[in-house]
Amino acid sequence: MQFELTDEFLIKLREAINARNGSFVVEHFKELYPPDIAVIFNELEIEEAKYVYSQLDEQIAADVLVELDDDVREDFLASLTSKEIAEHIDNMDSDDAADVIAELPDDVQGEVLSHMEDSEQASDIVELLNYDENTAGGLMATELVRVHVNSNSIECVREIRAQADAVENIYAIYVVDDDEKLVGLLSLKKLVISPPNSKIADIYDPKIISVKTNTDVEEVANIMDKYNLVVLPVVDALGRLVGRITVDDVVDVRREEETEDLQKMGGMEALDEPYMNMSIWGILKKRAGWLIILFLGETLTATAMGFFENEIAKVVILSLFVPLIISSGGNTGSQASTLVIRALALGEITIRNWWTIFQREIKVGLVLGLILGIIGFLRVAVWSQFTPIYGPHWMEIALTVGTSLVGVVLWGNIIGSLFPLILKRFGFDPAVSSAPFVATLVDITGLIIYFSVASMLLSSVLV
Repeated sequence: MQFELTDEFLIKLREAINARNGSFVVEHFKELYPPDIAVIFNELEIEEAKYVYSQLDEQIAADVLVELDDDVREDFLASLTSKEIAEHIDNMDSDDAADVIAELPDDVQGEVLSHMEDSEQASDIVELLNYDENTAGGLMATELVRVHVNSNSIECVREIRAQADAVENIYAIYVVDDDEKLVGLLSLKKLVISPPNSKIADIYDPKIISVKTNTDVEEVANIMDKYNLVVLPVVDALGRLVGRITVDDVVDVRREEETEDLQKMGGMEALDEPYMNMSIWGILKKRAGWLIILFLGETLTATAMGFFENEIAKVVILSLFVPLIISSGGNTGSQASTLVIRALALGEITIRNWWTIFQREIKVGLVLGLILGIIGFLRVAVWSQFTPIYGPHWMEIALTVGTSLVGVVLWGNIIGSLFPLILKRFGFDPAVSSAPFVATLVDITGLIIYFSVASMLLSSVLV
């Protein structure tokens, strides 16, 4: 049953904390999972949280520390001494420990690591801190089970038992050679069903998927999705086994990357912290920049309309359809950019597919343009039978609106689908080609298309 924090429980918990009733904490927390305990911690004062933390099992406490909200963990760690932090971190997996230490001030990091000199984990953490956090090296954990290719199944079981406490979940055993290079994988199932004292060389699978330490985390996530992997080994530039990435790490990466992309696609910078932790000034800084850029871009629509001042003055009715024309193009472009950005993120397409995408979106844009163009034509044609607003030249106006919609929608679809690929080609984040950005670009060009069509089809009226 999923845990739900209630006000009643918080009141009783605070009473127990004030009375230093440790048995209450032990009794009520022993059945809870670390993420549930972290939810409770987020509601407690620092001193209250420290007391509850002291009553928890060491491993559970370490897991809770990882699950805390960033700001809560920062405040909690700030209330501890370097030695206390080192003791708590020593019970974490190396990747989680490295993440927690990376959040500490530089001077505190050194102090914490100095208290971990006698720990086997210290050197692993230092090594992990040297990797970029957005690479496989920064995401991996060093705890894993490895066996030599020339060993046997009995030695393999012995190694599993020796590493049981250090490795939280043993999904597979990695096989290495004399140079520690990864040569294959041995599944637990294969190990169990093989005859006793089997040679590892005879039972391991040499076909194995791995990534290098400098592989981007998004590519790591895509590989694990594509091959339905729950764990992925990491090797260095020489092919030596250095760590592994588990599916729970990838879930976190996916969530962070998708959140960042969605925020960028909304026409703003990605937030560095959870929404509720951001100050008003912080949110303003993230949003104002792009809004100013988009606003300045939209001012070009006035410039574009200025070039067709005479046409608008002679056929004022043209201005009534400006919102219809530019919104249709903008909406189409936004749809196309969203589809392409998402496909890029999931690895469904690459830049090399640009020509195929272009051909597809030409067809899609043309059909969509024809659909909206016909509706736009009928809108003017039908209304002209009931109102004189369009005058005697309603047919020319209807053709202008219908034809313009075909052109604007087609153009918007092309821009929306190709612009993310262009940004990707030049090393920029495709999510920057957000819906507002594409809409602004299509608004400007859409007006030019609209009034150019009007100049041609309404030439007799404009004389």
